[in-house]
Amino acid sequence: MSRPTARDVAELAGVSRAAVSFVFSGRAAGNLSAKTQARIRKAADQLGYRPDEVARSLRKQRSAVIGLLSDEIATSPFAGRLVLGAMEAARERGHQVLLLESRLDPAAEAEAVAELRARRVDGIVYAAMSMRRTNVPDGIDPSRTVLANCLPREPGSYASVVPDERKGGRCAVDVLIEAGHREIALLGGSTGDIAASDRARGFRDGLRAAGITAREEWVLRAGWQIDEGYAAALRVLGGPARPTGVVCANDRVATGTLLAAARLGIDVPTELSVVGYDDQDQMADHLVPALTTIALPHHEMGATAVRMLLDASEAGEPVDRAAARRLTCPVVARDSVRPPAGARRGH
Repeated sequence: MSRPTARDVAELAGVSRAAVSFVFSGRAAGNLSAKTQARIRKAADQLGYRPDEVARSLRKQRSAVIGLLSDEIATSPFAGRLVLGAMEAARERGHQVLLLESRLDPAAEAEAVAELRARRVDGIVYAAMSMRRTNVPDGIDPSRTVLANCLPREPGSYASVVPDERKGGRCAVDVLIEAGHREIALLGGSTGDIAASDRARGFRDGLRAAGITAREEWVLRAGWQIDEGYAAALRVLGGPARPTGVVCANDRVATGTLLAAARLGIDVPTELSVVGYDDQDQMADHLVPALTTIALPHHEMGATAVRMLLDASEAGEPVDRAAARRLTCPVVARDSVRPPAGARRGH
């Protein structure tokens, strides 16, 4: 059987060849009704029609490929979400993603950049698996690059899309405040870390807005790991006065907090409410109790970075280097938060 053509689709759908072209070139909005677009796509599915991407890319002098270069994809629990978001957004616009990893090795990074340039990709997403300011490798054109989950060393030198960590920290403490808590601690994060600092700022924003004064002995930079969270929680929970709620800088610190509470005989959530951060796969929803947490928008970061690239490419314009998008970190409510005991008794 011969391969179905755009003309075949047009005949089956009862439209012009140009209408089919509009749909599969991403130019249907404003030119065709939603009903007509749906009819064309249905006809294409019936015939098994797919656009000839090679011919189309030659006509447009584009490769229909987006390069995604990252540092630690193989070892990051969040990488899959970011990559999937990028791939789905690329496919929506007739593109594919070429995925490369540097493992933070300068030589491997230089080779990856050379490969992406040789492939003449339509743009590059440069992604980090932990939020930080980064030195973008030489040879990556800022007019065709978007950073994901990282910021350039020099503000305004590269476009970026990152989580709104400060608002995320505010959301975390607001969960506890809305449940009735006023004695609230903050545990976790490393000194000098962008994400930890922004989450702590958001935590203080929330307390101030509620008229609550932070108790400095309950605000500890405890690192990011389970054992560090455990040690910090023992300090805060083992004193003569203890909080009724704890915001943790990530889900691993929250896990350490749950372990410390168990050792001290403190029941979660009836005596202590705990909020994590990250919504880490195979962790947050498997803890006992299941952890209320703030999700990092990795899927949306990958998708947004690709859309920023393709919007610029299709408009024939460079990426806006000053663009700095901050994405919402949504609350994932589970079982680790309840009103404090006094509030439940109606006091």
